[in-house]
Amino acid sequence: MTAFFEGIQYLFVNILFAPLDLLRRFELVSWFGANTINWIFMIICSCAIVYWIKQLRIFDDAGTENQDTTAHSFLK
Repeated sequence: MTAFFEGIQYLFVNILFAPLDLLRRFELVSWFGANTINWIFMIICSCAIVYWIKQLRIFDDAGTENQDTTAHSFLK
């Protein structure tokens, strides 16, 4: 049974976390380079938020959004 858990440890420590170790070493060289993944995620989330707000405005201007408090049966 210990071999099973040691196999899981090897998988996570030596294989799956290897890219994160590389980023940790790269941080000493370039902070911006090491945080590139974070910057990409922030850009994607910002674009998604802008798109979502635009869609909300489209439905709000068209008047198709149901803002009645009894829209759901559990609110009655």
